Amino acid sequence: LKSIWRNSTAFEGDVDGEMTFIGSKTETALLIFARAHLGMGPVSEERENAKVLQLIPFDSGRKCMGVVVQLPSGGARLYIKGASEIILAQCTQIIRDPAADASLSPMSEDNITTINQLIESYAKRSLRTIGICYKDFESWLPKKAGHVEGGNEVPFENLFCDMAFISVVGIQDPLRDGVPEAVRLCQKAGVVVRMVTGDNKITAESIARECGILQPNSLVMEGPEFRNLSKFEQEQIIPRLHVLARSSPEDKRILVKRLKEKNETVAVTGDGTNDAPALKMADVGFSMGIAGTEVAKEASAIILMDDNFNSIVKALKWGRAVNDAVKRFLQFQLTVNVTAVILTFVTAVSSGEESSVLTAVQLLWVNLIMDTLAALALATDPPHESVLDRKPELKGSSIISVTMWKMILGQSVYQLVITFLLYYGGPKGVLPTKNIPAKDEIATLVFNTFVWMQIFNQWNNRRLDNKFNIFEGLTKNWFFIGISAVMCGGQVLIIFVGGHAFQIAEDGQSGIMWAIAIVLGFLSIPVGAIIRLIPDSFLLALIPAFLEKRANKVPYLAISDEEMNMYPEPLAYVRDELNFIRRMKGGRLNNLKFAIQHPKETIDMVRSRSPSRSRSNSLNAPQTPTQENPFDGSPIATPSSGRGPQSTRSRSNSALGAPAVMAGIVAAGVAAGWQPTGPQDGEGEDSEVQE
Repeated sequence: LKSIWRNSTAFEGDVDGEMTFIGSKTETALLIFARAHLGMGPVSEERENAKVLQLIPFDSGRKCMGVVVQLPSGGARLYIKGASEIILAQCTQIIRDPAADASLSPMSEDNITTINQLIESYAKRSLRTIGICYKDFESWLPKKAGHVEGGNEVPFENLFCDMAFISVVGIQDPLRDGVPEAVRLCQKAGVVVRMVTGDNKITAESIARECGILQPNSLVMEGPEFRNLSKFEQEQIIPRLHVLARSSPEDKRILVKRLKEKNETVAVTGDGTNDAPALKMADVGFSMGIAGTEVAKEASAIILMDDNFNSIVKALKWGRAVNDAVKRFLQFQLTVNVTAVILTFVTAVSSGEESSVLTAVQLLWVNLIMDTLAALALATDPPHESVLDRKPELKGSSIISVTMWKMILGQSVYQLVITFLLYYGGPKGVLPTKNIPAKDEIATLVFNTFVWMQIFNQWNNRRLDNKFNIFEGLTKNWFFIGISAVMCGGQVLIIFVGGHAFQIAEDGQSGIMWAIAIVLGFLSIPVGAIIRLIPDSFLLALIPAFLEKRANKVPYLAISDEEMNMYPEPLAYVRDELNFIRRMKGGRLNNLKFAIQHPKETIDMVRSRSPSRSRSNSLNAPQTPTQENPFDGSPIATPSSGRGPQSTRSRSNSALGAPAVMAGIVAAGVAAGWQPTGPQDGEGEDSEVQE
């Protein structure tokens, strides 16, 4: 009982008018168990008389936590709880009979076997196993335990040994309603769900199987085992790795890094401070709004306010819905733009009056349809379940797909053919009317037909794929229905009462002309169905080879913060050579630098040197300074060097020191066999980039 309420950071509090335990799920579950079955009283009263000497917070690396409390006898007792296997491995004693007294006996092989079997049986039932142990000290600080200077804390590693095993507890963390279905929907949408947990391997495997993460060929592995694999081995097993148990935040970060190196789009969930690196490295980081720490929330891109996995599916659906809304609007707008621009340009050029069939005011109405009303109609569709039926789009893929281009070009051709036929064929008796319409009536008919084609083509653009049901989910978007009604009503009003403002024919449109405009506009829907029957491969075959978008073969590299500060191999080699040459006192490089910085003294020395005494004179030459500034290679002033004010000449010439140093580096590198063009045979193989 004491090992539970003393070694806990949870506390009692008022939640919605009810007193309950507040803290992590594991600690609150243990406190509820202690109150229900062990007779624990109020936690605050139990803790009043307990003097805490040292608190050891939970660490995901060691997977346990502890507390040291003062005993009435003057000694101290350490309570530790954590992962059952880790706790058991550090126990050398066990309580003989917990129901009778706290007498200890040595831990035997039979005890270890029995406890391991109990842990395994709990794990197979999807229970999280927690081990509890303790250790007594005669005094605090313990002898030979070591301690932090200036305090009374002892390193955890020095305390966590020769423990006495108390018990193992199984905690059930049931799956939330809808989690298996959410996992199934993610897999249906092409999202691979992987579980990275600190739980026991058997427990993790059981939970993963229960929620549908495990597949027939899935691989379950522990964090230390995965961490010790080489990079090549990790890349080979990652496609089948679906469960990573007994893992640390570093294992999660490595997994995210390896997935990004394979050019995968990665989303990560986390709630702890140690999850921040993985959340930051991922393309999308999900943190928990209830159980998440502030550090995790800052590192994430999205905060799940209900801490529910189902919310990730909602985010996935809304993300695809927004992407589809942008594509639908682009598809509609490009069709209107292409048709309107070509129609306006051709009719203006061919007209003897140099006027377009569509006037400026009419184009303003078309622009209102094309921009404002269409955006409201096409961008307000809520996500439909069918968005999860397709696989994710590739990174770097064009926002306008081949299917969209097919619809844009097909509808543009249809609309241009119809409008040109009406404009140029109307005066020649193409229209089924008794009399040949006047020019202004034909222009009004072209405008009316053009607008009705856009209204009906808007229905076509509700679907981006090659399926035919353009009415899917229509009843869930009353904005679309209402805006379509506004467009239809506005067009009818313009034709009937637009008059001189819209340059409509005085007699308006006859019944036959109205029928022609609406029928030709409605034909945009069956034309769209015919366009969908055309295979995308046919359109791709028509695209010239030089216009095809080449796949980006440049590999994607995920670089951690630590690696960003590391030198590339060639620069590291140059750095080492520079350090070596800098340590050479009296070398040729230093002589060269001295000659550049002191040209007058060097010239006088050379002139005074005779060929026969060159060696002896060189011994009396001025010596270069032996201490240099590591940043710019300039000599550091010392009492012996007598460095004082320098002449303007020597200061200006010191700028040549950098080229001289670089020349020396290159010369030394070439002499050592270094080649700037690439590594030597057998070198640099480990830095190979995996595609």
